[in-house]
Amino acid sequence: MAELLANRVLVVPLAAWLVSQCLKVVLGWLIDRRVTWSYFTTSGGMPSSHSALVAAVATAIGRQSGVGSPLFGAAVIFSVIVMYDAAGVRRTVGTHAKVLNMLLDEFFVRHQIDEARLRELVGHTPTQVAAGALLGMTLALLLA
Repeated sequence: MAELLANRVLVVPLAAWLVSQCLKVVLGWLIDRRVTWSYFTTSGGMPSSHSALVAAVATAIGRQSGVGSPLFGAAVIFSVIVMYDAAGVRRTVGTHAKVLNMLLDEFFVRHQIDEARLRELVGHTPTQVAAGALLGMTLALLLA
């Protein structure tokens, strides 16, 4: 167990994820003036915890193995894929959910049929992805 906890490439990205999720709760409180604990356990929102985690992985690997290592190259490629997905595909899914929820409201509310609503906050804006990546890289540079 001590060996796992000493692995900075494992621990620092998990810390970046944790900090990111905590920031979502804090930012939600600052904006809405109420604590929404579900922000801690859900995806989407500011900053992107996915981006923070993968950017921290790549940065920590770069610090430990060097930026010329094949492992760093692979980590960067996978990080870009995750961040592209967070800002592209998952954000589009959220937009579709919003439209479908509007349709549900218009159709089912008038007919008094109770249908489960789709989760709209699934992906991230490019700003949320960039903020998450910056958070992850910063923590990895400081702690890895």
